[in-house]
Amino acid sequence: MKIDMNLLPLFLAVAEEDNFRAAADRLGVTRSAVSQGMRRLEDAFGTTLVTRTTRSVRLTETGERLREALSQPISDIATALDHVAAEDEPRGLLRIAVTSIAEEFLSGPLIASFAQAHPGVTIDITVTDEEFDIVAAGFDAGVRLGEVIEQDMIAVPLTGDQREMAVATPAYLAVHGTPMHPRELVHHRCIGWRPAPNVAPYRWEFEENGIPFDVAVDPQITTNDLRFMLRSALSGAGVTFATEETFRPYVEANQLVPLLQDFLPPFPGFFLYFPQRHNMAPKLRALIEHVRQWR
Repeated sequence: MKIDMNLLPLFLAVAEEDNFRAAADRLGVTRSAVSQGMRRLEDAFGTTLVTRTTRSVRLTETGERLREALSQPISDIATALDHVAAEDEPRGLLRIAVTSIAEEFLSGPLIASFAQAHPGVTIDITVTDEEFDIVAAGFDAGVRLGEVIEQDMIAVPLTGDQREMAVATPAYLAVHGTPMHPRELVHHRCIGWRPAPNVAPYRWEFEENGIPFDVAVDPQITTNDLRFMLRSALSGAGVTFATEETFRPYVEANQLVPLLQDFLPPFPGFFLYFPQRHNMAPKLRALIEHVRQWR
């Protein structure tokens, strides 16, 4: 391994500023020079040291170890650099932000089999429906519906197309009737979803004759917990709305009845997404390959 030691101060400037432009101003060079220098350093190590998007820059786990190594006495730095460059086995902490409706990812088997195949990787999954910059928040990857992923991210399909589904129990429909058009939902007891307390309930989206529209139902029950929403529906509390795979086992068991199917076309499904592909950390590369094989 041959490392250009002149690039190490550049790395430290990026690490301390969390911003390529600020690091460039501090060093008196152009932003392009900082970007190219970081790329050369990462190529020399064969791994990503910083994760960057159009919105933020953050040290990877390996980058954090390199910054720590550079704070050690000079006699220890060469050994530390060799350790950074030698990383080729998946290991370390893998942080993933996952939307609560990604049933396929959260069901258990996918992550359980990945953990068994890669015992050196520690997995931390945060289930959240907030939209935020995963890089700035320190996550390695995220799982969301394709339509809400930022354009500067790389996305790997996790599922095929999805469909929304409106459902209610046979007992509820026997008492309150079956809605034949989405606009009739305003006359029904509904169970709604919202991502946070200060956000309005999600508007239920439909399509008729190729024209999309939504219905602002007035939920009698609102929650940010998909499981509570499901359990409330199974208890006969009203009509609720989520992805088809959330309800499929209960529909097949005749516990829930699908409604308004002609107004609910398919849409792009869930993706594992992450920033950049160059010199990817082995732990993230292993997860991506595992997801591809899982499909």
